[in-house]
Amino acid sequence: MNDLSIPIRNRIKHLASRLRDWLFFPTSDRWLSILRIGLGLQLLLYALSIRADWTFLLAGTGRGLVSRDLAEALLSLESRIIPRLGWFVDLGKQFGFSETTVLNLSWCGLMLASIFLLLGLFCRAAAIASWFLHLCSVKSGGLATYGVDALTTSGLFYLMLSPLPDRLSFDYFWRKKLSNPELLGFWRRVLQLHLCLIYFFSGLIKALGKDWWNGINLWRSLIRPPFDLIPADILIRFKYIFPIAGVAIFLLEIGYPFFIWQRQTRQAWLIAILLMHVGIALAMGMYLFASVMIVLNLAAFGPGVLWPEGNWQRVADHRQ
Repeated sequence: MNDLSIPIRNRIKHLASRLRDWLFFPTSDRWLSILRIGLGLQLLLYALSIRADWTFLLAGTGRGLVSRDLAEALLSLESRIIPRLGWFVDLGKQFGFSETTVLNLSWCGLMLASIFLLLGLFCRAAAIASWFLHLCSVKSGGLATYGVDALTTSGLFYLMLSPLPDRLSFDYFWRKKLSNPELLGFWRRVLQLHLCLIYFFSGLIKALGKDWWNGINLWRSLIRPPFDLIPADILIRFKYIFPIAGVAIFLLEIGYPFFIWQRQTRQAWLIAILLMHVGIALAMGMYLFASVMIVLNLAAFGPGVLWPEGNWQRVADHRQ
């Protein structure tokens, strides 16, 4: 009995060691630079794009498009500890600030945090502030948000927990110290696994419905305002492409967690995914959605696949 248990224990130890090596693989901070700069730019563009309608979308009852009070009341049914802009509004009232003033200050805070994140100044604090303020705005405007906001929040969450600063940040100039390569590898692996889950289940849901097989869902997406950038008469000329494109999209997404890890196919699959998101941006005008997915993909799998990581080393060394 004991003789049989020894090989089993050794096998378990070997598998545990391999799992640890896979999760905590040593890597450079190049992916972290891409994630920080990309999300900083993403957040900056988000804040600028919504500036004119910020108070209109997030004002309370009777003062906005959709009442923030209603969105936050529904949010409280899920949990009262989920961050929201109502906290800042209530706090501002204690000091005599109006709701509009507090909302404008929150927008300025989001802009400032995104700029600091983009430059790499006070990286950790900037990442935490960016995540928190963006989450507050998304949850308080829950009835007017969509998938890009959840993806941006997820990316900021991983960035907030990752071992900052990276080599291309301003913080590195006076800190001159990088984190453990294995810890960098762990958070990159977490991001990679999250993307695999997103694509797999997104593709699976599409494949389970018939309207992606016959191209109807693709057609509906392209003719529905405000995504109808391509005239309908042009779309009709290429109607036979829609079933092919629909099947290709969900096969690409379902195959992502399988082919992105294979050395022979990872580069082709990554490029195909990036081109798909570029196509979404150009055909439907969903620029922020496309950009955040491109940033997440480039951070997760770009270094070492699309370009040698050594190229980043020479750039960083040149800056020093």
